[in-house]
Amino acid sequence: MFIDVPEGKDPIMYVWGELVPGIGPAASALAMSVYEHSTLGLREFEAARLRIAQINGCLFCQDWRTERDGQKVEETFDRAVEEWRTTRDFDDRTRLAAEYAERYALDHHGIDDGFWQRIRAHYTDREIVELSMCLGSWLSFGRLNRVLGLDAACVLPSHAARS
Repeated sequence: MFIDVPEGKDPIMYVWGELVPGIGPAASALAMSVYEHSTLGLREFEAARLRIAQINGCLFCQDWRTERDGQKVEETFDRAVEEWRTTRDFDDRTRLAAEYAERYALDHHGIDDGFWQRIRAHYTDREIVELSMCLGSWLSFGRLNRVLGLDAACVLPSHAARS
């Protein structure tokens, strides 16, 4: 970690909740709202989220799997996301979500009319805006966690149970 966290404080709770009280809790609320209020299907949601996590290099984000109504994507989904161009495991919406995530993060100036035509054939304007907001949240906050070294301080509840 690259910031000092007081003894006995959880690094995530301290940074996101206490260190900058006028910003951290609001940022945390935005980060949580993309999970709580998303109308996107689980597979396209996770394809976009995981592609951003892979690009950011956020260890926690790459390990996390979103759960909805007791459902998660399959164990091999992260590998399919890495191979979004060629995998047979994705439908058009899921593949486009991964592609949009990659372009959003690495080449937003290169998002051309051809891409917009393809995505608009499968997503409504509302879904495109929602996906864009999700991507912005994941890109910024996953990168924040990675840059500050917080991603290594995060422990999934499933991992804590094994310790």
